[in-house]
Amino acid sequence: MQQVLAAVKTGANKIEIREFPMPEIPPDAALLKMEVAGICGTDVKMYKEPLKGGPVIMGHENIGYIAKAGREFTARKGFKEGDLVFVEHYVGCMKCEWCHKGEYRHCENTDWRYNPDGIRYGYTSADKPPHLWGGFAQYAYLPWNSVVHKVPDGVTPELAGLVTPMANGIEWSLFDGGVGYDDVVLIQGPGQQGLSQTVICKQAGASKIIVTGTSKDAARLEVAKALGADHVINVQTEDPLARIMELTGGRGVDVVLDCTAGAGTFPILLGVEALKRKGGVMVMQGEMGDFPNFPIGKVTLKWITLKSARGHSYRACELALAQLASRRFPLEKVTTHKFGLKDVDLAIRSVGNAGVPDVIHASLMPWL
Repeated sequence: MQQVLAAVKTGANKIEIREFPMPEIPPDAALLKMEVAGICGTDVKMYKEPLKGGPVIMGHENIGYIAKAGREFTARKGFKEGDLVFVEHYVGCMKCEWCHKGEYRHCENTDWRYNPDGIRYGYTSADKPPHLWGGFAQYAYLPWNSVVHKVPDGVTPELAGLVTPMANGIEWSLFDGGVGYDDVVLIQGPGQQGLSQTVICKQAGASKIIVTGTSKDAARLEVAKALGADHVINVQTEDPLARIMELTGGRGVDVVLDCTAGAGTFPILLGVEALKRKGGVMVMQGEMGDFPNFPIGKVTLKWITLKSARGHSYRACELALAQLASRRFPLEKVTTHKFGLKDVDLAIRSVGNAGVPDVIHASLMPWL
């Protein structure tokens, strides 16, 4: 029987190369030959955590070619063998209220944290047949309820690997933050999410985009400027609030987008102060932990709207693919490095600034 190679997380900061049997493909399923699995900050954080329910094939930003498609899968989804596709990491039940609303990202079937039977690419245990539930492998299994998007002609698999952070950027900055024409925006953190939101805010017509980072983000801040940021601030060498007020004539910003992935309370406190006097919006992502001194009084006095960023929608993914196909921005500056299957550990550490220097978005290519 043909075997499939995969990089499997077997513990905190531990990866093993293992073999899995090539799955049988029923009429309502398909097999994806992996081309690129993007690696992001979520992978860096997850890699450090102990296992929850068994070994895991990580990889939730998945691009590949349909290698085999059952008749019902093709009839239902419209994809055939040879198509280059992007697969969302959510695998909803397609029966609950959230799924019927098109918000399958909130479906209990995708909630791997609390549902032991939940399925989400890059998070579900490889012990669950047919095992191939992550992108750090030569192939991935696509059940009937997987969510698949066609990659537009002219978009390479490597560039398509940016769909997830770009879709998050659309969901969080446009749909949640309401960024639009002539808005002044503060983006905190120049990682994949922050850079994606820089592009989206520029596309939406923001009149001024300010991106903050630290000294280790020097290369990323330069990329932010190339992608449309009007100003960048190193929070370790400048007083960020004073600089923001200088750049906005003392008015403050309309929208704050926190892309620091739970870097503590500082970004939130800065965002509250940096928002305009009345009616600003702050979108927060990541897990901050306890925040006993949250400035709720100032938030209410300034009439700030707080929103939490949780994943992306189908429409955001489609718009992200269209943005990539437009070639309006030099997004190849974000896809900085390629790694093979045996180098998963190095790739993850590099995205976390602890391996190869100046990595922004890493492309894990199982066949490299």
